[in-house]
Amino acid sequence: MNSTPLALIVDDDITLRVLAREALEQAGCRVEDAATGEEALDAFQRETPDIILLDVVMPGMDGFATCAALRKLPGGASVPVLIMTGLDDVKSIATAYDAGATDFVTKPWNALVLSHRVRYMLRASQAVTELLEREMSLAEAQRIARLGNWKWNLSTNRFIASTQTFRILGINADPYSTTLSFEEFLGHIHDSDRPAVETGIRQAIATGAPFRQDHRVHMPTGDVRVVHHYAEVAFEQGGAATSVVGTIQDITDQKKAEAQIHFLSNYDRLTQLPNRQLFQDRVTQALVTQKRHETQGAILLVNLDRFQRINDTLGPKCGDTILREVAERLLHCVRQSDSVARHDDQEPITLSRLGGDEFTVLLTHLASAQSAAKVTQRILESLNAPYQIDGRQVVVTASIGIALLGQDGDDVDTLLRNADAAVHAAQEKGRNTYQFYSQSMNVALAERLSLESDLRQALERSEFVLYYQPQVDIRRWEIVGVEALIRWQHPVRGMVSPMTFIPLAEEVGLIDQIGQWVLRTACAQQVAWGAYGLGEVSIAVNLSGVQFQQANLVESIRTIVRETGANPARLELELTESTAMHDAENAVLVFQQLKTMGFSLSIDDFGTGYSSLAYLKRFPIDTIKIDRAFVKDLASESEQAAIAIAIIAMAHGLKLRVLAEGVETQPQLDILRDQGCDAIQGYFFSHPLPADRVEQLIRDLRAKADPERRAA
Repeated sequence: MNSTPLALIVDDDITLRVLAREALEQAGCRVEDAATGEEALDAFQRETPDIILLDVVMPGMDGFATCAALRKLPGGASVPVLIMTGLDDVKSIATAYDAGATDFVTKPWNALVLSHRVRYMLRASQAVTELLEREMSLAEAQRIARLGNWKWNLSTNRFIASTQTFRILGINADPYSTTLSFEEFLGHIHDSDRPAVETGIRQAIATGAPFRQDHRVHMPTGDVRVVHHYAEVAFEQGGAATSVVGTIQDITDQKKAEAQIHFLSNYDRLTQLPNRQLFQDRVTQALVTQKRHETQGAILLVNLDRFQRINDTLGPKCGDTILREVAERLLHCVRQSDSVARHDDQEPITLSRLGGDEFTVLLTHLASAQSAAKVTQRILESLNAPYQIDGRQVVVTASIGIALLGQDGDDVDTLLRNADAAVHAAQEKGRNTYQFYSQSMNVALAERLSLESDLRQALERSEFVLYYQPQVDIRRWEIVGVEALIRWQHPVRGMVSPMTFIPLAEEVGLIDQIGQWVLRTACAQQVAWGAYGLGEVSIAVNLSGVQFQQANLVESIRTIVRETGANPARLELELTESTAMHDAENAVLVFQQLKTMGFSLSIDDFGTGYSSLAYLKRFPIDTIKIDRAFVKDLASESEQAAIAIAIIAMAHGLKLRVLAEGVETQPQLDILRDQGCDAIQGYFFSHPLPADRVEQLIRDLRAKADPERRAA
């Protein structure tokens, strides 16, 4: 055999030949192909391949006849032949073996499994060839190949086996004897497989055809191993059978590898649930069954609410723990009669993880659509129960979309698309609820796709503008800075709220480009205000979580500052608390680099995430911004008010400036002033304004303050 094995693919279907060629070339084989049995025979005599992959159904000479003819050619008796067939009935398989096939694989085959099957057959063939051609030590060859041999003398009933055979069967062999009875040999074969093995060997004696079978054997330790058995019958000149010579090979590892490949192809590693591919197969089967038996079924698409925020706050390890717990709760929620998913192709699969924070449930044999609603409600109630993660209680809710089989789609893609539309409808209703799909949801989905298309062109069309909300020193009542806030001036829709397009930008991967545009525009405005004599007003710019995770963030900011000529000392970069804590060690490094460049740094939405005081002390930040949620109830002596007051005290203890967001009333202002808050931002002073109006507001305040200062 050449160092690079040659495989001959025989199939009248050019597409399957191409696919098989690709799989075998990736497995390290050279490949020749043939479209007919006659071409295969010519190719075999010309090329002498190391393995043959042979289709059954071909025009002219079929696969069975081709295999039989190959076995009669010089060198054809030993070459491994893998029959590829769509016929999986016992008769067809028996015919393949009778024709001389080494093994068979049913169509459609998995390319990865096929390549492993070929590798295995080549290894087995090579082991046998080396035994015969090189006359190497039999014991050594068997040890390497995990291959044992045996011989059963039919006239004396003497059964002789190699040491490796004893080892494979788990028998402690007598070093001075390698004999045992045929019945003892059969006794180590798995109870369920023993009759087929005995029948197969006796049938080989009767017919002269080789015996081939994979079966299980018992080990004394209680383990079960899988072996490949091959036997041939020797005949005397008169035609009577004299002995049976066989080989037995331990293929347990190969079977485990095949099972692992199957698992990785069809199951989610994190939750052990079926993946999208396997779920789609089961839905397709359910659709066929439903049409045949006129039953009712539904797909539930379960989307965890704001799971990314939990992931960012607690970290991906905790996120994975929650996903596994969600999978367990879903399994318990689905009724046993709904056929809960198991790792067995004979069991209907009903639950899967599509990826990320999306799960699907297939319900079959429902009495009515209302039955799906009952199961969905049970799922929502189960998922609402708090999760205990590293000593913390975490609450995760879900939005669920329901699509009915047949009524809302006759194929998997349509059903999943419509279930997704129902999920969006549930989210718009406040989340933690479910919605059945209706045709009107397609209109909403089309609108969202249209908005996404417009958003992708908004930068090119210069439709974004920056508004600036003043930040006021609470003692001097002077504008000391502004926060840059993006707005989208759509030519048809008018002013689109950031609450609408920012989540969409994050979802479709545009937030980094938009964030860079905001920073560049704010830098240019800071330079312009400096030229107008307003250079002492600093501009705060938010960095998104996506931007902050970019490896080139610091260099990108450095480039923008250099190209615009902005003064970093008059620019404040804001990062939300949850983003900073997502990878706190990296945040420390990035903050230090930005601080070295001269930027002011602040933590935005403080109090809404999960911070560590140890990290807060390490962050080289200047300002903490109290989230508006804690400012809103300041005058009510609520827990939120107490948190806001505590944040002010803590920040001052760390020598940090405090700015309160969302200040809308005089009582809020008075309390913040009494507690020593340094600055405020909110509608009480000013809404976000275009740059020219902010400039005019600053000048008006200065003009008003100058006479007062002179009078003082």
